Amino acid sequence: MRRIQSIRFMLGAAFVLALALQQSASAQTLRIALRQDLDTMDPTLSTSYVGRIVFAGLCDKLFDIDEKLNIVPRLATGYEWADPKTLVIHLRQGVTFQDAEVMDAEAVKASLLRHLTLPGSYRKGELGLIDHIDVIDPATIHIALKAPSGAFLAQLTDRAGMILAPKVAAAEGKDFTQHPVCSGPFKFVERVPQDHVTLERFPGYWDNNDIHFDRVVYRVLVDSSVRLANLKAGSVDLSENIVPTDAAAVKADARLRLVVSDSLGYFGITANLDNGPQSKNPYGQNALVRQAFDLAIDRQALVNVVYNGMFAPTVQAVPASSPFYDAALTVPARDVAKAKALLKQAGVTLPVKLELLAFNNPEVLQTAEVIQSMVAEAGFEVHIQSMEFASSLAASPRGEFQAYLIGWSGRVDIDGNTYSFLHSGAPSNDGHYVNATVDKLLDEARGLTDVAKRKVVYAQMWPQLRQDLPITYLWTPTNIVAMSAKLTGFRPVPDGMIRLQGLAMSK
Repeated sequence: MRRIQSIRFMLGAAFVLALALQQSASAQTLRIALRQDLDTMDPTLSTSYVGRIVFAGLCDKLFDIDEKLNIVPRLATGYEWADPKTLVIHLRQGVTFQDAEVMDAEAVKASLLRHLTLPGSYRKGELGLIDHIDVIDPATIHIALKAPSGAFLAQLTDRAGMILAPKVAAAEGKDFTQHPVCSGPFKFVERVPQDHVTLERFPGYWDNNDIHFDRVVYRVLVDSSVRLANLKAGSVDLSENIVPTDAAAVKADARLRLVVSDSLGYFGITANLDNGPQSKNPYGQNALVRQAFDLAIDRQALVNVVYNGMFAPTVQAVPASSPFYDAALTVPARDVAKAKALLKQAGVTLPVKLELLAFNNPEVLQTAEVIQSMVAEAGFEVHIQSMEFASSLAASPRGEFQAYLIGWSGRVDIDGNTYSFLHSGAPSNDGHYVNATVDKLLDEARGLTDVAKRKVVYAQMWPQLRQDLPITYLWTPTNIVAMSAKLTGFRPVPDGMIRLQGLAMSK
């Protein structure tokens, strides 16, 4: 009898093992290549673009944007303005967080207040107009603003609108990054800095019918040639960024697909004007020096050399596709003679020495080298300071730079591309730029709801910014994504996020 039981046990164990192997074989993992490491897994404290890509799988938002930049509901089902200063949001019912907590109005209030008040929050500037929040019932919340705002709703389409599991967020505080819990389609498994982040499917996700993978692994591959090689070898299924010089190689490979679309952001040079000792140099202290530096750069030649001409030179914070784009702002032609004259007028000693911080991405470093060569003809001696990306993001608010070559992925509303970087005291104003006129205009534009009227106000701001150059805008990038030809359901939204809903792998 014991022998029979033993045989039955072994057969049962073999069946379980075979079933496990079958399930493992049928489980699908989506592998996504990231161009950089993310800074933190906490949406309240995050500043990195690639961090937002990971959050797209981990944390649902109140609202999102679609391919045509329309604001669409997600955790919210709809909204209306009860009056110019009161936003009413109706919440989706039956949603739970990955720790089984219920996502309701109290949870939304808790997340918004955390974004608003947590020390070091980068969402504070985005939500700063909130006066108070009222919970009407579990599915309804009223957000009372200090003043009307045409930009506020758009803030809820990104990290400021990500709702975190309240018990975990309250218990963990700044350590939430170690155990992030949201209500997105995938839950956190592990993060190995500068290597990968792993998420696995959350069975309780409210929109699970649109999720077709069991696991997502985000691999950090800084070198563009390595990203391309991994795509070709099938080691990754999708790369959120392909450099323009590799676009032709992707097009030529029948196993791959290239998707090129408009973006919302910009790339530029942030000047340290008054953030610690490193601001005390001619570039940081004299606008004429920054104007000379600006004129010594040939933007079109720069994007032609480094980015295959696929990016658009610019001197403003929004792309040409934005309703806030100012066509009167033209890119100046390179003028070395005028740049030299401005340096002479500034009375500085030549060569003007400057440290340019650039994160250790090969294309960004090449960009820094081209700029270094261009401005040398006008009288600048640029030393390039290379740093790992997440480390450079951490160094910037501490003022550990003189000039920082850095991009911004962009938001659907111009306020998201300007206010936090240019308003005095704002969270992302790492150079500590202060100008009362610019502050006044940013506040005025934020308080208007009519796009045409807001655009008029922003038009008054640009001449001052072109004179002060707290940020020297260089180009508007293009979203260039490459993926396996078997991957279906990809939606090219201008913010560049990789939305996992609808993605599937054909056989």
